[in-house]
Amino acid sequence: MNEKITDVLIMGSGPAGYTAAIYAARAGRSVKIISGFEPGGQLMITSSIENYPGFAEGISGPELMERMKQQVEKTGAEIIFDSIKSVDFSRKPFVCIGDSGEAYKSKVVIISTGASAKWLGIPGEEKYRGAGVSACATCDGFFFRNKNVAVVGGGNTAVEEALLLTNFASSVTLIHRRDKLRAEKIMQDRLLKNPKINVMWNTTVSEILGNGTKVTELSLIKNEVNVSKAIDGVFIAVGHQPATSIFNEQLKIDGNGYIITPEANTSTSIPGIFAAGDVCDPNYRQAIISAAKGCMAALDADKFLSR
Repeated sequence: MNEKITDVLIMGSGPAGYTAAIYAARAGRSVKIISGFEPGGQLMITSSIENYPGFAEGISGPELMERMKQQVEKTGAEIIFDSIKSVDFSRKPFVCIGDSGEAYKSKVVIISTGASAKWLGIPGEEKYRGAGVSACATCDGFFFRNKNVAVVGGGNTAVEEALLLTNFASSVTLIHRRDKLRAEKIMQDRLLKNPKINVMWNTTVSEILGNGTKVTELSLIKNEVNVSKAIDGVFIAVGHQPATSIFNEQLKIDGNGYIITPEANTSTSIPGIFAAGDVCDPNYRQAIISAAKGCMAALDADKFLSR
């Protein structure tokens, strides 16, 4: 088995991972980034970003990540196309084994493996992703100004998405498979009192339809009856799944799979292991926050190495 040794090993190549690499490399540390098999993370399927500072005209997700990648490469950090399949944090240096068979040894590890939206897995969902299908109202709500949209889900996230979308859309339909919501009572009250929001109870989405370029309609099953609804966009809000399964036995992880870190820094339950981005953020899931946490993780890692 081959071995590669570095000061800082970063897992994940989204905004958190790339930013951590920039700061760690500029601090004079040797840095290796294990990109994962989906380099760039969730932003690679985001067609347009208009809320990332510095881009007044907006920028596509893939272009933003390519620019970050180029900046990382300029610092001398090494980006490796591999995915970590197992880790051993019980000894130092820490050892991470890649799918390639490589053994990566490092003094510190920054985990920025991200989290992915849970999708419905229905026809049309993947086809129209980025063309009317979204999993982030904060990211894409602006594009549906004066449009009719739907939100699928019944928890806090779905209710928050629906309320946020009322700032842009002319109408919001919340589609929930049960006859009551799982969201907090205060959130439910706000939703049910909002005149822009209509709730379809006991309803599931069976297919997302469009004209080839954008979403136009939803096929629904309401009380076991097939119905359809004209719509301009649909937001899937049935939860996120952080990529933490290989850390379950070694790090403290909450009931939803997120790595536990304190508010003040990015440390985990094992000294020398840090986490940044969506992998430890169940609340915000924004590129700029992930980038900021990546910066924090690199600074925390540098202080740890200095000690």
